[in-house]
Amino acid sequence: MRVVMSKSEGKKSVAREQLLVTASSLFFHKGFHAVGVDTIAAESGITKMTMYKHFPSKDHLIVAILERSDELYWEWFENTIHQIPEPENQLIAIFEAVAKQHSSSPMSTFCLYQAVAVEFPFPEHIVNKAAVDHKQSVIKRLESICKQAELHSPELLARQLFLLLEGFCMSSRFLGADSPAAGVVNAAITMIQSYR
Repeated sequence: MRVVMSKSEGKKSVAREQLLVTASSLFFHKGFHAVGVDTIAAESGITKMTMYKHFPSKDHLIVAILERSDELYWEWFENTIHQIPEPENQLIAIFEAVAKQHSSSPMSTFCLYQAVAVEFPFPEHIVNKAAVDHKQSVIKRLESICKQAELHSPELLARQLFLLLEGFCMSSRFLGADSPAAGVVNAAITMIQSYR
């Protein structure tokens, strides 16, 4: 069955997409609090009225960006491991993929969710909640793979692997190309082997 959109729905989709793309870029380069709705509207070429039709507030726009990032992350994650039958090797593949991305572009390990934690530190804030939900889902997925690999203490190992990923992504922000990409893979392997 083919879905047909009216012209106004098509324009709404284009406007929404333009707002998401523009705001993402602005937030990446300047931070969340440094960018106001006037700047987002001006840079995107979308009126503030139209922006508020799609997103009731700037916070809702940020949540939509996080939701999109979450979808892209899981697409990347599953594509990274889907052809690897052994769960233990799936865990290693995640670290190898992150290290490879970093080697080609140190800024590729920038974590939107870590930036959110800094600028929206209060747990009850909708933006913080969206970031926490994503990070908790990463831990749960790592735990699931650890269980499939029949590694000891899968919950603990998943949290440790998560911390290793988070630490690597954060240190990459400070160290750039000097951040030890190969080291993160070796650290993950050592950690995984210690739970056999």
